[in-house]
Amino acid sequence: MRMKRRADFLAAAKGRRCSRATLTMQCRRRETDGGAPRFGFTVTKKTGCSVERNRMRRRFREAVRKVAPGLARDGHDYVLIARRAALEAPFSAIEADIVACLERFGGAGMPARATT
Repeated sequence: MRMKRRADFLAAAKGRRCSRATLTMQCRRRETDGGAPRFGFTVTKKTGCSVERNRMRRRFREAVRKVAPGLARDGHDYVLIARRAALEAPFSAIEADIVACLERFGGAGMPARATT
């Protein structure tokens, strides 16, 4: 499920954060329900022209579609913020970065790590 409302993105920005070479991921637990995990994608103009931004967004959507079902936790929102490196990185590197962040946030069936 995708996030579309600005308020949801702003709420996720106040949550936990994980940075990797190709992305920064923000995560927060939704207070309202325990429904399916939701994902939002942010690619700023700073990262490239519209063609490049759309390519990064498509790559992230596909990577999330492939790896998230086993790791994303119900009742959580995740926002992926693209970095310029995502444009040139192999697809497997993007998948690995998403998996690493989801595991850090405590993937499904895993206890969440405490942050300092």
